[in-house]
Amino acid sequence: MKVILNEDVKYLGEEGDIKNVAKGYARNYLFPRNLAVPCNEFTLAHFESRKEEIEAKKAAKRQDAASLKERLEALSIKILMPAGPNGKLYGAVTTQTLFDELQKLDFDIERKRIEIPGQTVKSTGVHKALVKLYENTSAEISFTVEAQIAEEKPVKPSEKKGRRPRRDEEASDEQVSAEENSATEEVQNSESEN
Repeated sequence: MKVILNEDVKYLGEEGDIKNVAKGYARNYLFPRNLAVPCNEFTLAHFESRKEEIEAKKAAKRQDAASLKERLEALSIKILMPAGPNGKLYGAVTTQTLFDELQKLDFDIERKRIEIPGQTVKSTGVHKALVKLYENTSAEISFTVEAQIAEEKPVKPSEKKGRRPRRDEEASDEQVSAEENSATEEVQNSESEN
């Protein structure tokens, strides 16, 4: 079934495009949301009269995309990620991480438009990502991932999660506390004698 798009539809086309789609898709999705109208003589004549207006909108979108591309490519984004003492990241830099950083810098870009080669970044250093803007226009963002080294605290074997302490560990903990108690008693006794 041929339809004319009233507005831009993701993965289908832009406003004013004539597309051939399944009848169910047109009836159940496009028509109820007023995203498209059936292609007939009347609607075709209506869109021909609006052709200049539609082309002006497309030209404005292209120009906006070009200026946004320049602004994005001039950016230098610095991302701090938690890492171990050896510099290996605990997590990964994803499109969501980049999206959040761009939001902080007042860029209104959909997360789905951001692509990281290899899906995620798991190492420190300078990396690149692609942002699809409009038609074939895309910007290449460079970002630096730096390690935010987390301090590790020494953990007693009995404090480890996921297992109960062994008998010999319990005994050694009890011996240490008993020795501490006896040492404090001896100090107190010697002070009271003086």
